[in-house]
Amino acid sequence: MLDEFHSFSDILKSRQRKKAPAYPWQDLALRIVDELSIPPFKKSAVFKICKEYPPHFIETALNDTKELCPAGAKWKYFFKIIENQQNKNNDPKK
Repeated sequence: MLDEFHSFSDILKSRQRKKAPAYPWQDLALRIVDELSIPPFKKSAVFKICKEYPPHFIETALNDTKELCPAGAKWKYFFKIIENQQNKNNDPKK
């Protein structure tokens, strides 16, 4: 590893910068994407859900998904739970 860097500027150039989420709902969405292995074409839907609905609603759906769907396409089940809770609770938006 020491052979790779010849100066302090090389170390700074090789550093990876990770931008922190601007809003708490973005952090929740990123966690859901990671935990449920959401495919790229559905990531925007997760962000939209996390932005429009209260965190406790999303957390409940995430916990139900983990409990009821231990294997397989968890992300599909997550969206089904969100849809069912929306219909049951008559759209619990903020």
